Amino acid sequence: MHFTPQLQRLAHAVVAFVTIAVAAAACGNAAAAPNRLQRVLDARELRVCIWPDYYGITYRNPKTHQLRGIDIDIAAELGKELGVRIQYVDSSFPLLVDNLLQDKCDIAMHAIGVTAARSSKLAFTQPHLRSDIYAVTSASGANIQTWDEIDKPGRVIAVQAGTVMEPVMQESLKHARLLVVKPPMTRENEVESGRADAFMTDYPYSRRMLDMTRWARVVAPPRPFHLSDYAYALAPGDSSLLDRVDRFIAAIKSDQRLLRFARNYGLEPVVVTETGRSQSRLR
Repeated sequence: MHFTPQLQRLAHAVVAFVTIAVAAAACGNAAAAPNRLQRVLDARELRVCIWPDYYGITYRNPKTHQLRGIDIDIAAELGKELGVRIQYVDSSFPLLVDNLLQDKCDIAMHAIGVTAARSSKLAFTQPHLRSDIYAVTSASGANIQTWDEIDKPGRVIAVQAGTVMEPVMQESLKHARLLVVKPPMTRENEVESGRADAFMTDYPYSRRMLDMTRWARVVAPPRPFHLSDYAYALAPGDSSLLDRVDRFIAAIKSDQRLLRFARNYGLEPVVVTETGRSQSRLR
């Protein structure tokens, strides 16, 4: 088929018009799409992933079903400042990455240890807590009295799957056998039953063992063993909500609200008071 020059010019003009219209529509849609923070404000709801078994952090009382902990208090304070309600979403460390990347929650607020592996997949706020690793053993047993007695032949040392302690102890144990505990089994049961000599945990969870059991004894390292920054995690990409939460954390550090929240749960020793984005301390 033969097109006259006039028809060819007309066809070119139509193509150009359609191209410009499509591009304009795409720009308009992009401009209209709310960023992460705006989406939260529009919904008037912040979806917060928590681990409800984290004593002093995001702990759900099995009798009252009420949530308590420093990150519950901080989330409530953040909700007030944003003018939104908090919708808690039960999660765990093994589910952390998937729940954020699949948009099941806007932010994870359960004292998440900042590691190189997690930082490659998620975005982190500045830290608000920093904890070393502690051993929990049986007070009635005489096997482990000091930190130096942990990594011995014949020992079984338990860690919770998906926690910071798992990769750290995999690297550091040279003689003891590592037992990675997955639900429905618990680290506590492994030690109390005698199947493990000790389990490794952080400062907040070690307080739970002392507060809620009679059989547990905590063995602290004589010098810093592996300090981990704890922060809040978000899916990577748009940083609007991350930046807003960072400013909020800096503010509660500056005006002492963070320290006040920590005192409610005996966590003053692990509070981070300086501002600045968290850095992994993996060795």
